[in-house]
Amino acid sequence: MVALILFPAIDLKNGECVRLVHGEMDKATVFNVDPIAQAREFETLGFEYLHVVDLDGAFAGKPVNAAVVEDMLKAVKFPVQLGGGIRDMRTIEGWLGKGVARVIIGTAAVRDPSLVREAARIFPGRIAVGIDARDGLVAIEGWARTSTATAVDIGRQYEDAGVSALIYTDILRDGVLKGLNIEATLALANAVHIPVIASGGLASLDDVQRLLEPDCAPLAGAITGRALYDGRLDPAKALSLIRNAREAARA
Repeated sequence: MVALILFPAIDLKNGECVRLVHGEMDKATVFNVDPIAQAREFETLGFEYLHVVDLDGAFAGKPVNAAVVEDMLKAVKFPVQLGGGIRDMRTIEGWLGKGVARVIIGTAAVRDPSLVREAARIFPGRIAVGIDARDGLVAIEGWARTSTATAVDIGRQYEDAGVSALIYTDILRDGVLKGLNIEATLALANAVHIPVIASGGLASLDDVQRLLEPDCAPLAGAITGRALYDGRLDPAKALSLIRNAREAARA
């Protein structure tokens, strides 16, 4: 069965929908000044799940674009996963209580594994770990610092924790439309039993087709951002490809 989910991304900076290059805040392109309208559009297009990141929050270590996210949660019905500045239990509980389907823990997953384990125990199925790697090593604090851990190190650390997903981003491909790092993403997916979502670099319909090849069966989904916003990826065609693959698998 093809279970691949294509997640449209909304990255928030100063209350606007932006995309970065390599995660650098000074290289932000504003694609929509109304993130709420953007979220509604993605839902209308037929996407199943929305990926949201509070970029300011990732750098600040606490939610910054909270009001925008709360308005977004009220405006759409499809599930939303949220990352950025989620580093303590109070923030986790707050967002899940306000309707976020799944929170993504990144920096704290490296620095405070006990938080992730406790959250996954209390909120089964609603905790994901964000693994953002640069040259093979996991970056933290909005990608401003690099740890000594590899993606596989972090993934294996949570094998028995009840984490619902690992979101793997290749930072050097993020925002530059060079295609997903399938090799590194599959290396992680094949090293753990936790579902892995690919992120960073998805550029075209060819990338979606690649994700539907048999060797990518371990992947649970992929996140797309800039390619959607600048028209390189036709959402209707991408979602149709996925639907057709699911139907063929059922036949």
